[in-house]
Amino acid sequence: MTVIRLLAGAIAASIAFAGAVAATAQTAPPTRLRGSIAAIDDKTATIATREGSSVKVKLADNWSVALVSPLSAADIKQGSFVGVASMKEADGSQNALEVLVFPEAARGSGEGHYPWDLQPESMMTNATVATLGTASDGQTLKLDYKGGTQTIKVRPGTPIVTFTPGTKADAKVGAKVFVGAVKAADGSLTASRLLVGKNGLTPPM
Repeated sequence: MTVIRLLAGAIAASIAFAGAVAATAQTAPPTRLRGSIAAIDDKTATIATREGSSVKVKLADNWSVALVSPLSAADIKQGSFVGVASMKEADGSQNALEVLVFPEAARGSGEGHYPWDLQPESMMTNATVATLGTASDGQTLKLDYKGGTQTIKVRPGTPIVTFTPGTKADAKVGAKVFVGAVKAADGSLTASRLLVGKNGLTPPM
C-alpha cells in the first residue's frame, strides 16, 4: 500500500496535468519535456528533447522515478480513470492519440477536459470511462468528468499505458522520458520525478 501511495504522488507531481494546475492561479504551468536522457547524475538531468534542443533540469533532493508501462485495449474497463490525449477530426469527432490508465490510487488526478501540447490543438481528458463501445475501426470511450462528458474513438495501434513503480537506476542515459518541470524566476527548471518509458518505450502523453 505504501508503494501505491508513493506512486500516486509521483503521478500527480510528475504529470502536473494542465487542468489541475490551471485551477490554482498562483501556480505557474509546468514546463513539459519529451525526449530522452542525454546525461544524468543525482543532481541534474540533461534532456535531449523531441524538438532537438538540450535542456538541463535540476533534480530535487528526493527525486524519484515512475515507469510508463504498456497495456492493451482490454485493460481499459468501464469505471477506469483515464487520461486521453485527443485530436478533433474534420467531422467534429475526437480521435485518441494515447490512453493512460491511471492506477486506482491516482483516481481523480487532473480531472477535466483542457488543451494539451502533445500535438498542436490536441486536448487532454482525464475522466472516468462511463461506457465502452465497439466501432468498425476500434472502440469508443464515453468519458465522464466533473462538468462534462466526451466521446473519444480509440483506433487500433493507439498507445495505451499505465504507471508502475520505478527506481533511479531506470533513469539512465538513452531512456525515453516525460518530465513536468517547474520553472524558477531565473529560468532554471527543477523536477521532483521523472517518468521513464519501460524497456525503451516512448512515453506517449
